Amino acid sequence: MSLVLDASMALAWLLARAEADEAALAVEALALVAQQGAEVPSLWFLEIANILLVLECARRVGNRDAEVFLGDLGRLAIRQDAAPVGARQAEILTLARTHGLTAYDACYLELALRTGSTLATFDRRLAAACRQAGVPVLGDAGLPGLA
Repeated sequence: MSLVLDASMALAWLLARAEADEAALAVEALALVAQQGAEVPSLWFLEIANILLVLECARRVGNRDAEVFLGDLGRLAIRQDAAPVGARQAEILTLARTHGLTAYDACYLELALRTGSTLATFDRRLAAACRQAGVPVLGDAGLPGLA
């Protein structure tokens, strides 16, 4: 199974999810990424950096914690999608309109559709859009992770 990883799932490796089933799913996702890697849209790296800045400003993580986390992510086989965003812009916009997503979230949906991948996310709206579009979501019945 190929995996598209969104920022909400990756950040669950830094800040544990409050719900036990979500925390377990985050651990499972990390194991899958460690084993087989994952693909991400180019904006993923900026999303991670921005969220870390927000967490630092809110004093939920320190600078050192953020640096260690980035180092941990760097040791995983997280591959940036090679297709230029500009070439996919019209499709992303259509998906965003169709599913009521931001263009940022539609990037994940478009990548998962194009690559035939499962999406690893905690974003409920994005997960619902994926299911509607026929994209499997990590943790759904019959897939690795929790049903």
